[in-house]
Amino acid sequence: MKKSNRPITRVKNYEPNIESSDWVIWAAWADRITFEEIKKKTGKSESEVIRIMRNSLKPSSFKLWRKRVKNQSIKHRKKFEISRKQIRRKIKKNDYI
Repeated sequence: MKKSNRPITRVKNYEPNIESSDWVIWAAWADRITFEEIKKKTGKSESEVIRIMRNSLKPSSFKLWRKRVKNQSIKHRKKFEISRKQIRRKIKKNDYI
């Protein structure tokens, strides 16, 4: 068998099965998976995800996650799109200066 020239990427946290609550926890920690995508794939709302995270994580880990989610615009699709538009505007303005 011929070896590939592409490097093998080793992932520390593999994606769990989508039917398990572990997938919801994994997706909630992932930066690029929004609450809307979690709702679409599992049917769990943002408040249900928060409840799962509160019950599954240690209190300090839950506080860290909530602080991270609250400060990031990525977990909500609408906020993410608005922040991307603002970044594009800044880049365009800086290109002409």
